[in-house]
Amino acid sequence: MTDTTTSDRIQIPSLSPDGYRAVIKLDGYVGMNVEEPLGDLLKLRASQINGCTYCVDMHSVDLQNRGFPLRKVFAVSAWRESPWFSERERIALELTEAVTLIHQGGVPDDLYERARDEFGDRGLSDLILAIGTINIWNRVAIPTHMQPPAL
Repeated sequence: MTDTTTSDRIQIPSLSPDGYRAVIKLDGYVGMNVEEPLGDLLKLRASQINGCTYCVDMHSVDLQNRGFPLRKVFAVSAWRESPWFSERERIALELTEAVTLIHQGGVPDDLYERARDEFGDRGLSDLILAIGTINIWNRVAIPTHMQPPAL
């Protein structure tokens, strides 16, 4: 990665305000329709996969502020091996990986059915929108070199 600062990159909110507000509106929708902390959990996992430092920081802090156990936050990248995740969380994390890494074969039928059984049609729909939304945010933050606040 280069030393380019955020100020050297375009500022999407000011250059494309209507588009940016549309993403904010979608994010607001999924925030109201996907239970917490599950929403931040899937946002953290997608952001880890995509390598978005800004979003990894944001959603790790959000989980911590919600009282989510810190050791469990650290274990999100290794959720398959960790004993700390419920079956509901595991299904959401697996779906997050499949949607985020869509080029690796998409969402297998068995995962789709397990997610549908766990969340119902509407819940699955909202989860897919939430995963798509964090992937949009990652694709805004990474090329514009958005940085988390200083420690």
